[in-house]
Amino acid sequence: MDRAPASRATEGAGSASKAGAHDGSGGSLLKQPLAVWAIAFAATVSFMGIGLVDPILPAIAEATRATPTQTSLLFTTYLLVTGVAMFFTSWVSSRIGARRTLLVGLAVIVVFAALAGSSATVWQIIGFRAGWGLGNALFISTALASIVGAASGGAANAIILYEAALGVGLAVGPLAGGLLGDVSWRGPFFGTAVLMAVAFVAIVTMLRTPDRPQPTRLSAPFRGLAVPGLRVMAIAALFYNMGFFVLLAYAPFALQPLGVSDALTLGYVFFGWGLALAVTSVLVAPLLTRRLRRSVVLRTVIPLYAVVLLLAGILHTSATALIVLIVVGGLFLGILNTVLTECSMEATDLPRGVASSAYSGVRFVGGAVAPPLASWLAEATGTTATPFYLGVLVLVVSTLVVTFGRKHLARADGVVADHEQVGEEVVVGAAD
Repeated sequence: MDRAPASRATEGAGSASKAGAHDGSGGSLLKQPLAVWAIAFAATVSFMGIGLVDPILPAIAEATRATPTQTSLLFTTYLLVTGVAMFFTSWVSSRIGARRTLLVGLAVIVVFAALAGSSATVWQIIGFRAGWGLGNALFISTALASIVGAASGGAANAIILYEAALGVGLAVGPLAGGLLGDVSWRGPFFGTAVLMAVAFVAIVTMLRTPDRPQPTRLSAPFRGLAVPGLRVMAIAALFYNMGFFVLLAYAPFALQPLGVSDALTLGYVFFGWGLALAVTSVLVAPLLTRRLRRSVVLRTVIPLYAVVLLLAGILHTSATALIVLIVVGGLFLGILNTVLTECSMEATDLPRGVASSAYSGVRFVGGAVAPPLASWLAEATGTTATPFYLGVLVLVVSTLVVTFGRKHLARADGVVADHEQVGEEVVVGAAD
């Protein structure tokens, strides 16, 4: 098995290896500026919004007389708008500043989460989730770049914190959705609006560092995808995220005919999933990347997650087996989320905001496609197994992309890139 080379601190634009890129030795993970914790808290609440609706999907479908495919569009509009808008967030934040961008994003989420809770039909909720996705794009992409820029201990520590916030948010989101949804399906939406308002106050009071925006081109994220390293990671993440959301968005409907459909029970199931994801993203992913190249970790763990979905398809008639596989899947997803994000941020010398916008945009578009496609396949084939097999297929594609594109991931693996690529990245990130 390939071993990760020792990180070498170099200077100038041609530096691919960052000190502590693999081990975070530049400082303690927990010793961070107050502003970093404020952003991490807000990110946790933001990510809660992804899994929050999971336990209440059957309840929303019943209350609004919607089909599973229609209800799955709650994920699609949210993720599609998030993904498309993310291509432009670096341009916005580079002009009005990261702090203002974060605050605008939080404010938009508060408004549309409250509107979703006030909806009377599934189509109204779907529409308001689209507005929610716009706020999410402004916040999430900027939050990743802000944490990487402000955290002590190097980019690796910052990304672990970001993915920890993602994991905790995904763990708490379904539990909060289940608890509030047990009272009313509207509860999780109003709860999110309140929590995001709290996050807004936290950013206002704790993130006071003056912004010094450096304008980037509107086309920078699109041009960034022309850089081989970022392009490989974006395509791999596109298919990976489809596999991610097959499990997150479709599994509640697969459990429904097996007698697991109430919001509270589903909340506990996906709390276990999110908790597993959080633990491995913080504890296991860094251990693996200290010993192996990041690209090797991806080529190993993506297929392991594919095996989980394959078993879910085979054992789709057993509620116990599905619940166990959902939680086990969370273990692998935590590792993959962290390593994929590290690779995308370290694969090039593009400005953090540009890399984050391009990678996150493509990644979320993949997530938008999976939920309705999975539900449609289940309806068309008459079995809840088919969506899981779809997940296996897209994960195989993701593995092949990383495998055949690994020569472009030298920088992410701690190997110095050639000067020609560095020059291309500098030009892409430059402002008009």
